[in-house]
Amino acid sequence: MADRATYQDFVLARSDLLLRTSYLLTRDWALAEDLLQESLAKAWFAWPGVEEPEAYVRRVLVTTYTSWWRRRWRRELPSADLPDVPAGDAAAGLGEREALWQAVGRLPAKQRAVLVLRFYEDLPVTEVARLMGCNPGTVKSQTAKALAKLRVDESIVRELHR
Repeated sequence: MADRATYQDFVLARSDLLLRTSYLLTRDWALAEDLLQESLAKAWFAWPGVEEPEAYVRRVLVTTYTSWWRRRWRRELPSADLPDVPAGDAAAGLGEREALWQAVGRLPAKQRAVLVLRFYEDLPVTEVARLMGCNPGTVKSQTAKALAKLRVDESIVRELHR
């Protein structure tokens, strides 16, 4: 069981790693910092009862991100002012890696979280399932769906054929 004295030590030792995970989920450093701060604040209140601090904070991070993503309004806003020149292709001129991360950024929140936790954080399916509060089968199906979407994402295909 973790006590409040270890909270500060945990934050100092693990914030960089958790911020990186947060960034990979949000793809925006300012949002990543906000997400991590909110997650650590939530963890503070539950800290005396937390038995596995890193796993607990990771789960809070993922669930907080998912709830943010669900609440976000994603419709386009109409504008009376149109640009004088057409917008260029966002992936044009970017390397394969950047094109891949942009494609990952377009995935639904849970699929993105599964890919980040499975392949970037190198966590096993069972740990990802536990962190996300779902069954291992759900992790596997979300991984398969995310990878299928990435395989047909035109920005990646176009970058690979350059």
